[in-house]
Amino acid sequence: MIDPVRDLASLHEATERLLDAVASLDNAATAEPSRLPGWTRGHVLAHVARNADALVNVLQGLPMYKDAQTRDADIERDAPRPLDVHLADLRESAERFQAVGREPADWDRIVELRNGVTDRAARVPFRRWVEVALHHVDLGIGYELEDLPDEFVTREIEFLADRWSGRPEVPPVTLRLGHDEEGPTWHTGGDQGTPVVLGGTGAELLGWLSGRGDKGAHLALLAGDRLPDLPPL
Repeated sequence: MIDPVRDLASLHEATERLLDAVASLDNAATAEPSRLPGWTRGHVLAHVARNADALVNVLQGLPMYKDAQTRDADIERDAPRPLDVHLADLRESAERFQAVGREPADWDRIVELRNGVTDRAARVPFRRWVEVALHHVDLGIGYELEDLPDEFVTREIEFLADRWSGRPEVPPVTLRLGHDEEGPTWHTGGDQGTPVVLGGTGAELLGWLSGRGDKGAHLALLAGDRLPDLPPL
């Protein structure tokens, strides 16, 4: 069951972890490449801050971003800032999101995100938690997929498995936490092609679904002929 109040608390913890880690960097480190192609760590930090404000817009019934060009331009504008400016922006934007999240609201209402995607308002705090946690990993500063909380990992596996469900370019895939039939399983992909069964740790499954880490290279191929390719997120 989705609990936005609990997710807001988990998000706060994730944000504090991120802020503590980023505070150990310096200006030179923020200008170095992140794990995301074409983005420095400054780009990642700018995106995380601007995403908080964008999700405030969502909860307030406004467009998430004015348009794609403005979103990208804001990230490019903010990426080169000094570390102390990044830290202040990350904290202040996070506090704005938490403040809106604490307001009395109908969490069952439908809200609109980017590109016409809709969801229940109750899922927005978890979506924000995803942004903070996975982009912490993307910084490449010692926080890895294996360090993510177990609850977060299983929920994000479920979310991404649902995202790739019904995609005709992805064969039917069964994901197993572990290498036997006793652990949790998820299903994704379409209904065409040779069925595939993959087994591994939560971090390995999440890495494949999100295109991070070793991207599933260490998953066990329990059935099928190869590890399927996934479209970009």
